Amino acid sequence: MPKVTRDQVAALAGTSTAVVSYVINNGPRPVAPATRERVLAAIERLGYRPDSMAQAMARRRTDLLGMVLPDARQPFFAQLAHAVERVAFDRGKLVLIGNSDYVEAREEHYTHAFLGMRVAGLILISQTGAQQAARAFGQDDRTRVVLLHRRPDATAGPANAAVVTDDVGGARLAVRHLIAHGHRTVACFGRSAATLTAGDPLVERVEGWAQAMREAGLATKGLLVEAPFDRFRTYGPALGVLRRPDRPTAVFCTTDDQALGVLRAARELGLRVPQDLAVAGFDDIAEAAFSDPPLTTVASDTGAMAGAAVSLVLDAPGADGPAADGHAPDPVRVFPARLLTRRSCGCDHPSSPVAPASRR
Repeated sequence: MPKVTRDQVAALAGTSTAVVSYVINNGPRPVAPATRERVLAAIERLGYRPDSMAQAMARRRTDLLGMVLPDARQPFFAQLAHAVERVAFDRGKLVLIGNSDYVEAREEHYTHAFLGMRVAGLILISQTGAQQAARAFGQDDRTRVVLLHRRPDATAGPANAAVVTDDVGGARLAVRHLIAHGHRTVACFGRSAATLTAGDPLVERVEGWAQAMREAGLATKGLLVEAPFDRFRTYGPALGVLRRPDRPTAVFCTTDDQALGVLRAARELGLRVPQDLAVAGFDDIAEAAFSDPPLTTVASDTGAMAGAAVSLVLDAPGADGPAADGHAPDPVRVFPARLLTRRSCGCDHPSSPVAPASRR
């Protein structure tokens, strides 16, 4: 069956191929409603399908967004990716996802591969600090790169737009809440700044824990537990900490996935949560509301953050205009965090019902 051409559509609609292009691409020039209807009817009758690759070559950009994340198997990153995909779909874009597995070389590989595919933009959830590839991406002035979930480092160069949560403030909320329940030894399952790179959200969450402890006049020495990000590898360190005779009475975890590992370890040791051990996490993954007991956690608006990230990569630089003082808008957009209290901290009246965490 011969391929239907744009010329045939134009001939049937009684218009020019340029007008057909304006209808298909929704611009750049307006088309009269009656003419638009004739073009759409001709497209339907002939079964015309635009050649998206040819269009991309003409524009030197595709309708694709690249997204690089550490591990799509982890619930929080899966929620972020899903939120980005939904927003991109509403903007007529498709999302290509690459998993770096926390390996710098893989992150750079996907970034350069997406650049070679002429994606319309890149959303980078970097956990390795490998922003050299992002800088290379930023040198191509037709493509924008936005960091999601972490702040840019001082050498980010053109890749200096970021969408983040108030990680310090969110951690302080959770730890203050545990202290308000009467806990004086609140351990933090996280990573020290020496083991992570600048801008990593977990560094800021540990700092929020330390600030809340200092504000309450409580010691932090010996209470920072070096633990991986996920439940599986946190389980072992949690067993070790909770077996100690001087075990903490409360635990703040820098991710919900870690907190699930702590809950598993506590159950195996016969510790009651929250009577013997209070637990709070961060991220509000969907499983947090269904853990036993339901997990107190810090939530961010993943839907709004995804929307901001997609807008930053697709919309023209400076689209927001100057700020009231005449300066350019802050390239780092910080979204507030909120505390969701559930039974794991000892609250009898949860502030959050049992419901999935990711919404739009």
